[in-house]
This record gives sequence, structure tokens and C-alpha cells, in this order.
Amino acid sequence: MKRKAVVLYSGGLDSTTCLAIARAEGFTPYAISFAYGQRHGIELAKAREYAPKAGAAEHLVVDFDLRRIGGSALTADLAVPKDGRSGENIPVTYVPARNTIFLSFALGWAEVLGAFDLFIGVNALDYSGYPDCRPEYIAAFERTANLATRAAVEGEGQYRIHAPLMQLTKGQIIARGLSLGVDYGLTHSCYDPSPSGVACGGCDSCRLRLKGFAEAGVADPVAYATGEKPEPRSQNPEGRP
Repeated sequence: MKRKAVVLYSGGLDSTTCLAIARAEGFTPYAISFAYGQRHGIELAKAREYAPKAGAAEHLVVDFDLRRIGGSALTADLAVPKDGRSGENIPVTYVPARNTIFLSFALGWAEVLGAFDLFIGVNALDYSGYPDCRPEYIAAFERTANLATRAAVEGEGQYRIHAPLMQLTKGQIIARGLSLGVDYGLTHSCYDPSPSGVACGGCDSCRLRLKGFAEAGVADPVAYATGEKPEPRSQNPEGRP
């Protein structure tokens, strides 16, 4: 029997690629998504649509409200920056403790499922500088998982947090996903889309996504409010810049 894996799955580009990688590595993926009071529900709607098509054995959506805490442009009445990152500061789109909360839910579900593998699509190259996307953080949470669960303490198994995109550029991530049959037209990345769901093209997430498609040498299949899509820089099948 294939091993089960819980995959953190937002409906965005990275998490969708991560789900495809989990399947390619021989796991049966159990996708977990979160309705956490985020700025819009378009990405989550994409997750609901794509999860069964992507081969998830089950798709669990956990509902809670981080707007009660706020502190982020994604969970409070704060403007989403459209002019790129400013210096080395962590941007206002960072959601306090989000990945820690998400991984905690995923870990609980994994323990119930009898799964010891968790996949998360964090990246430390082409990313927005969030502290909970770094390899040090993933290693620390993995240690916590093996200290804090009955299954690990009683010797049933050891938890592993897989972050297969950690050291890939966005272009390499896209090339990897395309090689696995990912349909990026069914993903959404924008922090601040129009009411009809069209990506803004200016937020940090849109900028990184467009940069990745240009580096991968393929066109982004989603529409942008700006109507602009950069020309592919190369036809490099490995997605190297």
C-alpha cells in the first residue's frame, strides 16, 4: 500500500506543485486547506475544484478566523502593496504564525490518518521573505512534531516535513509542475484580485508568479487586470533563470 501524506494545499501555484510531487514520489495525498478569514475566497475555490482532479484521496477544509487577530493585509483592513518589496523588511502580507497554525492542523490530521509525512510548498529563494518559509523553521517544526505527538513518542513512527520546493526558483517550480501534468490555469496566486477574480498583476505574489513563468519560458495561463504578461526569457525545460 502507498504511504499516506498530508499536503498543505491552498489552491496556489506552489502548493499545487507540491501535491503533484507528493503523488510522483509514491504517496497517497490527503489535501488540507484553510478558510482562515483571508482577504478573498478565490484561491480556496480553486483548491476545492482542483483537489479531486489532482488525485487527492480526501480534501479537508478547516474553517477558523484569523481576522480576530489581524496584523496582516490578508486578514485586516490594510492595503496590499503593489510596488514590490521595500528593503529587507518582512512585508505586510505576512500573516502572523500562519504556517505554524496550518502545520499544527495538518499534524493532528496526519496522526489520526496514521500518516507520518507532511508536505508544504514553502520556498526560500523566490519568496516574500516570510520567516515561516525558511528551512530552519521547517526543521524546528519537524522536531516539535516528533516531541509532541503520541504516535511519535510511543514509537509508531517519526514525522517528516517535506519541503520539496525550498531551494527551487519559481521558474524551476513551474517547470517541475508542468513535467508532472499540473494545469496552472486551475491555480490562483493573487493577493488582491478584482471582484471577478482577475489577478491584479502588481502584488508580490503576482510578480513572483509572472517572473517564474518568464524564467520557465512558458506563458502564464491565467488572466491579469493589467493585461500584461512578460515574454518568456528562454525555452529552458528545467526552468533555470
